Amino acid sequence: MSTNTFRAAVVRTPGGPDSIEIVDVPVVAPGPGQVLVNVSAAPVNPVDLAVADGVFHARGLVNQPQWTGLGWDFAGTVAVAGPGVDLRQGTPVAGLIAGFDRDFGTYAEQLVVPAADVAVVPDGLDLVSAATVPVNGLAAAQILDILGDPLPGHNRLLVTGAAGVVGGFLIPLAQERGWQVTGLARIQDEQFVRGLGAEFTTSAERGWDAVADGAALQEQGLALVRDGGIFVGVQPGSEPAGERNITVAAVVTRPDGARLADLLDQVASGRLPTRVHAVVGLDQAADAHRAMAAGGVRGRYVLKP
Repeated sequence: MSTNTFRAAVVRTPGGPDSIEIVDVPVVAPGPGQVLVNVSAAPVNPVDLAVADGVFHARGLVNQPQWTGLGWDFAGTVAVAGPGVDLRQGTPVAGLIAGFDRDFGTYAEQLVVPAADVAVVPDGLDLVSAATVPVNGLAAAQILDILGDPLPGHNRLLVTGAAGVVGGFLIPLAQERGWQVTGLARIQDEQFVRGLGAEFTTSAERGWDAVADGAALQEQGLALVRDGGIFVGVQPGSEPAGERNITVAAVVTRPDGARLADLLDQVASGRLPTRVHAVVGLDQAADAHRAMAAGGVRGRYVLKP
């Protein structure tokens, strides 16, 4: 990296992992209310695979003339604080970039983001683990916002994809809100799911008060909800059609620095789990995408620029 440019992973014409390339991008100074962060860790999330595959381009959600930056969440250290920002150089932070239509992402050596969207990483929490919290932790918290508090006698929540990263955050958070949680996952994930305090099943019956569809089962997941219940998906813009008076919604994960700070504190204290599968270099982004697409990975690949 020269003093005037930094490296970033982008996609010009989406076509899966092979379309990922590393480019040099001019350094930009942070403006008022912004921070320039030296990125230490950037997780590979399923949404990144979809961006590289062109899923969101096809839906009209991406319209970049040059390229689309990859990566949604990150952890790193403050390099420069813009005017009006009270964060010292070297402060460890984590955060989330929102939106699909952008030419920059977190698969990069540097990043300029609103200071309100980042949270200080607490002592004792390493930056690689902290990087895995923003997208999935905030998704879980915001799924719970949609679910709300359970009604008396209607507190049975099924979490599909319970052994996934979102599920790992959602199960303990939902239990704190009073939901009686059962996790749907493969048999080899039973120990992990039960370790979070949830019930476990490999084949769910119908009749749940609410389903949080971390596995993106879509219509199959909706069919498991009782009449008048709640279904919350993870694929905004492609929610299954409502039926049987079921409330149907999908989470759109938004940056929230204050809430992220609370989630990071819960991770640091051991109340919420993080799982890192492997740490690889920025140049190995395509390999990480291929490995995730092959399936069977628990935890996150984390890129270290």
